[in-house]
Amino acid sequence: MIWAVFALMTGAAALCVLLPLSRARQTRAADDADFYRSELAVIDRDVERGLISDADARATKAEAARRLLAADAASRQLVPSLWRKRVAALGSIAMIGGVGLGLYAYLGHPNLPDQPLLARQSAPPDQTDIMTALAKIETHLAKDPDDGRGHEVIAPIYLRMGRYDDAVKSWTQAIRVLGSTPARETSLGEALVFAAKGTVTPEARAAFERALALAPNFQQARFYAGLAAAQDGDKDKARSIWSALVAEAPPRAAWANVVRERLAELGGPPPEQQADSRPSSEAGRNIAALPEEERNTAIRGMVDNLSARLAQNGHDGAGWAMLIRAYTVLKEPALARNAVNDARRALADDAEARQRIDALARELNIEG
Repeated sequence: MIWAVFALMTGAAALCVLLPLSRARQTRAADDADFYRSELAVIDRDVERGLISDADARATKAEAARRLLAADAASRQLVPSLWRKRVAALGSIAMIGGVGLGLYAYLGHPNLPDQPLLARQSAPPDQTDIMTALAKIETHLAKDPDDGRGHEVIAPIYLRMGRYDDAVKSWTQAIRVLGSTPARETSLGEALVFAAKGTVTPEARAAFERALALAPNFQQARFYAGLAAAQDGDKDKARSIWSALVAEAPPRAAWANVVRERLAELGGPPPEQQADSRPSSEAGRNIAALPEEERNTAIRGMVDNLSARLAQNGHDGAGWAMLIRAYTVLKEPALARNAVNDARRALADDAEARQRIDALARELNIEG
């Protein structure tokens, strides 16, 4: 393990410092003894040359010998003292290393694998920098809580991290400072729904209503309005809202699949759209006021006219959708299936319109 290698390197470095210091006094004592021995030899040579008298030589030798004996004694006494110092130094190293490694094993992560520079550089930014950026934004907002843009930036991060209460607080602050918009109100409501574990609370419902008051066609708010209706037990209303969303969905919209799954969970055939069943013109109201048999005859005439028009000019995706829904309302599934097939052939060159027809067929549970 790399931490064990570091511990050995630390001990080796400490020994390299302690050993020369422990040998210093021993070396000086040995040098003193050699110096006094050489001094005795010089006195002997001076006597032979007649440079000093015997009496002076004996006195000088006596003094040099005394100093030599003292140096030898100091050198001999240093040995056990040096040994004790070395033992104490080794004990200190062992204690410091043991305590350091023990603390690291307890507080650190010795089993965490290393991360080479290349791996750190190739790691996704949201894994390497997100916590640092989050901490910086939080520190900034603690000093300046009226920074609405900062709250608007950090709120989606909180939501992705599962910190739903913090997301609610940040969206509330962003709306307070920057004002209400459909996107902000819907995001606040969504955070409230997540915080309530999927339940559309009264506070969340109010946020979605404010969003729809600003933008009645805002799709995300409409989805949650349908969810609120489903939770209230009003399946027809939820089905109507979600069916309209699916019909309006652009091709290959990922969120449309989520809405379709919600529709499937409601069970039963999707109801016809309110626009199909509620007359919006005077002619329509007159037809609705007719007796049932005459009303069906009038509706049949309108449907036949629409079918004839599409047979002459089939490049009308909205017209085909109206015809398919009309056959569904009239409870004529065979004609609805034929209309789906005819629409697919007529719209073969219009991929977007054809995908809308396919989505409508799935919504109405029509096998083309």
